[in-house]
Amino acid sequence: MKKQELLNMIDEALLDALYGYCYPRTRDSYAARELCSDIVYALVKAANTDGEIAEPYAFIWRVARNVYADYCKKRNQESAHGYMGDPDEALALIASDRDDTDDSLIQLLPDVYRRIAYLTRAYREVMIAFYLDGKPIAQIAKEQSVREDTVRQRLYSARKKLKDEVENMTQTNKPVTLDNIDYDIIGTGDPGWGDPREGFERQLSMHVLHLCHRSPKTASEIAAELNVPTLYIEQELEILARGRNGEYGLLRRLDNGRYGVNFVLFDRETMEKAIALYEQQIPMVADVIANFIEQHKDEYLAFPYLNHEVDLNLILWQQIFRIAHALEDRVTNVLNTKYFADVIDPEPNRPFSVFGFESLGKYFGCGLDGAVSKNISGYSHVFIRNIYISRIQKHFHCGHNISTDPMMLMTLRAINGLSVRSLTEDEQEIAAKSVEQGYLLRKGNTLYTKILVNNSKDSERLYSVTNKLENGYFDVAAESIAKEMAALIKAALPDYLIGEWFFANSLAGLPMVDALVEALIERGILTPPADGIGAEGCWMEIEK
Repeated sequence: MKKQELLNMIDEALLDALYGYCYPRTRDSYAARELCSDIVYALVKAANTDGEIAEPYAFIWRVARNVYADYCKKRNQESAHGYMGDPDEALALIASDRDDTDDSLIQLLPDVYRRIAYLTRAYREVMIAFYLDGKPIAQIAKEQSVREDTVRQRLYSARKKLKDEVENMTQTNKPVTLDNIDYDIIGTGDPGWGDPREGFERQLSMHVLHLCHRSPKTASEIAAELNVPTLYIEQELEILARGRNGEYGLLRRLDNGRYGVNFVLFDRETMEKAIALYEQQIPMVADVIANFIEQHKDEYLAFPYLNHEVDLNLILWQQIFRIAHALEDRVTNVLNTKYFADVIDPEPNRPFSVFGFESLGKYFGCGLDGAVSKNISGYSHVFIRNIYISRIQKHFHCGHNISTDPMMLMTLRAINGLSVRSLTEDEQEIAAKSVEQGYLLRKGNTLYTKILVNNSKDSERLYSVTNKLENGYFDVAAESIAKEMAALIKAALPDYLIGEWFFANSLAGLPMVDALVEALIERGILTPPADGIGAEGCWMEIEK
């Protein structure tokens, strides 16, 4: 018969016969299955060659004996190099009370334990249940809601991996050293919904994020690279992917079982290139802004604030974020219309988002916090805001409770003027602190609100003057920046995050607020508060 016809002879009866041949010649059923598979593989290879076979069964058993001979040769070669340890034998000792066990097997146990820790969850759990807990396969299958064949397959695969690793123990990785990695991650929106940064302080978390940022990885790949047991990596991945609210985490599980970053994240090199695009424009931007303010200062001062006194410096500090982001906003517009107009993925529809970069050792911290209260001190609506940058300390945080803040309550009372003589001794102490913090201004025996106050009906035109910066002041610079930013973004972001490209542009513009503030202070346009705390950068909106 032709060799190709061998395939027709490989049926269940032949497989049973081959397994019966292998079982007494190997140490256990798993090794027998492995040897039987090798024989079948050799027969399939032979069937794919040309030639005739006079006696097919004699040929089959000749192949079987040859494969077994190779198996024995390999086993003997391994033994000749010293006892490398059999995981099954070592694992069998775990529940054994025997005292006459080979010392080399006992010494092997710690390594076997350690190797089990590096298996992924599915394989680790069946190994522990079968070998350590002594549970039968049927019970394991029932407890894990899988078929018995699945348990056998996992045991076989896990045992083979364990065997390979134990036999190569001389090539073990050195213990892991988690060098310090740090990230600056910025949040925007309502953090009460769920801030994925909470609990992100462990170096293990940062190393896992670092690896998944370079390229999506599985738990076992991360465990191998960090030389940390897979159990801990799996737990870390679950935490990072779940986030605080179970909906938004720093990592996301991809369809292929790997984990990738779930937010816009720049490495050091990309971040340095991105911010350089904006930093080189700062002298030009400062000149344009200085001229703009000079031309429009009367318009700024004409806004109907409710304060007893208003000066341009306080107004500019109130507007500084919008002023400093004028170039960035223009770049965003160019990116949206020219480079990302065809992006299919919509921008994320969630209450809170984060974006960040691998720390450069530079401080880019700045923010704009706010709080709302209703029906307080005779007002149906009170909205307070404050900015914070290197030159200004914040007065309060997002979600601040105005109703329990005595200085803020005093500030509300003083909008139309408040007599010092009408205050109790305790209230006078609060008033003194409020003056010190920049909330209040004292004129003789009357206190007035110093931070800017406007009526809510005028809020829509609060930035009407500053918004004029959108009209052609930075078009040339914006076109230049957008072209290079688009290339950086497309290279740095995975496809599934491309809809969040605008956060990447926000990262690039981070230095602009502090840098522009310093440039305007140098030009005499802005005056910072003494010791970083004052009325500058703090304001409120009220409604009767």
